[in-house]
Amino acid sequence: MASNNSLPRRQLLRCSAATSTAFFANPGLFAEELMRTPSLTEGPFYPDKLPLDQDNDLIVIRDGTTPAVGVITHLTGRIFTSAGSPVRGVTMEIWQCDANEVYLHTRDSNSKKSQQDKYFQGFGKFETSSTGEYRFRTIKPVPYPGRPAPHIHIKIKKGDRELLTTQLMTRGHAGNARDGIFASAGDLIHRELIMGDFVPVKDSTIGEYACNFDIVLGKTPDERELTSRR
Repeated sequence: MASNNSLPRRQLLRCSAATSTAFFANPGLFAEELMRTPSLTEGPFYPDKLPLDQDNDLIVIRDGTTPAVGVITHLTGRIFTSAGSPVRGVTMEIWQCDANEVYLHTRDSNSKKSQQDKYFQGFGKFETSSTGEYRFRTIKPVPYPGRPAPHIHIKIKKGDRELLTTQLMTRGHAGNARDGIFASAGDLIHRELIMGDFVPVKDSTIGEYACNFDIVLGKTPDERELTSRR
């Protein structure tokens, strides 16, 4: 699934139609108006033992042929600096529970071995391209006891340095209103920045979904390094 090539309008604040047009023609022109994607808790279930297969396809493990249980979802997007420049060469990690509500973590999986989907990778990573793009194939997130809002955990790294830890929520899901982590993102505008639209893929014969979710990093001392094309 191809991602959009422009920063979504929800990342811009108080721009008129004219200035929005100018922004898309000249990325970075309205740098002060880009909002950083809110940081959210890593949660208790970041994998305590990373899987041997850590690629960006969480549906099939290594050379296996049996797919994971769940609604296949193509997660794509781009990563930007606060100035609107694409961020290349950073690693994006994602992790989430399987369709049976089990994480790839011993504190969760050891007590639910009979439930765990052994065909779901549970964790994956991808290095962004020169245009800041990333892509994953995973499952549509599901709620579980204690977290009524379906979500995917996200961590952005440059080498060993963590740049952002956040979560992607499902826009319009009824569980969002009861989820404490979702509420902790901040006001209505900040909560908007962590939601994505999970939409059916047109003409998919197996009922796949797609979600495009762009991420904005805050200003860092190494922002020039992040956007360098050398």
